[in-house]
Amino acid sequence: MGSAKEAEGMKKRPMARAVVTGATGAIGIALIKELVKDNVEVLVLCRPRSARNARIPVHPLVTVRDCPLEGLSSLEEKEKTYDVFYHLAWAGTTGADREDMKKQTANIGYALDAVALGARLGCRRFIGVGSQAEYGRVDGVLRPDTPAFPETGYGMGKLCAGLMTRSRARQLGMEHIWVRVLSVYGPGDTEGSMVMSTIRKLKAGQIPSFTKGEQMWDYLYSRDAACALRLMGTMGVDGRTYVLGSGHARPLKDHIKELRDVAAPEGKLAIGALPYGEKQVMYLCADVSSLWQDTGWQAQTSFAEGIREILEEM
Repeated sequence: MGSAKEAEGMKKRPMARAVVTGATGAIGIALIKELVKDNVEVLVLCRPRSARNARIPVHPLVTVRDCPLEGLSSLEEKEKTYDVFYHLAWAGTTGADREDMKKQTANIGYALDAVALGARLGCRRFIGVGSQAEYGRVDGVLRPDTPAFPETGYGMGKLCAGLMTRSRARQLGMEHIWVRVLSVYGPGDTEGSMVMSTIRKLKAGQIPSFTKGEQMWDYLYSRDAACALRLMGTMGVDGRTYVLGSGHARPLKDHIKELRDVAAPEGKLAIGALPYGEKQVMYLCADVSSLWQDTGWQAQTSFAEGIREILEEM
């Protein structure tokens, strides 16, 4: 999957080798596959003895090294230099950990360690993956310049990490791009996500419960997200913050019903059985115009097609 601008050869910079942390989630797995398809050699840094490491694609271009977040500051690599450092790793992304301020603060330090490691490895560009949680609740399309007022420790940590890694990258002579990711789904997603938990409950004959599903929601398939990240590595503009989603939103209940129709057409849904959370985001949609202008990227995978691909891999 490429882009119109990539095909034209506009503004493209070579990327022969890349480093990826946080490679065992839906985006990380898809990113490795996307880079390999583009003949990019990938160094994957992962937590030792994690069961999720079995998800990392096996390929001659992929090298896996044990390196937890706390090991980024001391890792050395003397044999090769790399072009782009993709930092996806983050501790405490779900549940009560999102409000663990010490854990979230530690993540900021790890992100700065990742920048320093990228410099030691010869990377010219650092790409950090943030979150829509940096914005808090916004009644409108999310743009790079939308004011950010995070309401969770997780969102606060991501916002600080984006700002601090940009400053540190400048000090070390590296280019910097920060990506605020919305709702990405795909193979390898966490079991507790709406998509994965709903699929499993429906397949087990259960009736999953939801809120009224009136939230306007922007879902992006993991392969499309990975394509965007790859293009940022070669065509993204230094210093930019990109918002990454499909660019289209519709009521969450419509996504839920479509998921049911694909995964278990006879299944039942309890829409409206749950109350909205205290800080429920009611509108989530990305403005991807700057990403399109810089790289030509557009989402290619429909929600239903993405669900079908997840089912094929389960």
